[in-house]
Amino acid sequence: MPEQTPALTPAHIPTLERLVSHGFSIAAFPLYATAVGVRRDNFAMLLTPLEGGSLRPLGDASYLIDGNFSVRITRGGRSLFVWKKREVEATPELLAALGRFATEVAELLLPVV
Repeated sequence: MPEQTPALTPAHIPTLERLVSHGFSIAAFPLYATAVGVRRDNFAMLLTPLEGGSLRPLGDASYLIDGNFSVRITRGGRSLFVWKKREVEATPELLAALGRFATEVAELLLPVV
């Protein structure tokens, strides 16, 4: 039997508020209804609620194309983000920005002491 994802509870709110206070938006992605989406600019990450009020990343951060999660591929020696027939070159600057996004989300998910 698959493991059940805990529901979002009031205990998760402080972490979500911390993300929002740092310029992130909480977003829903219908294909991932049990996850909480966090986005800023054209980057997004899915988070899954855990018991006790913490959240953890569900997969890697992604570049959004038309508001949808893209997939990073290499084609013809070029690194690309692809969604359906749309492609965006994964430039060093874009990859660095994606890395900063992922790092900042991860830091904000750490417990506040």
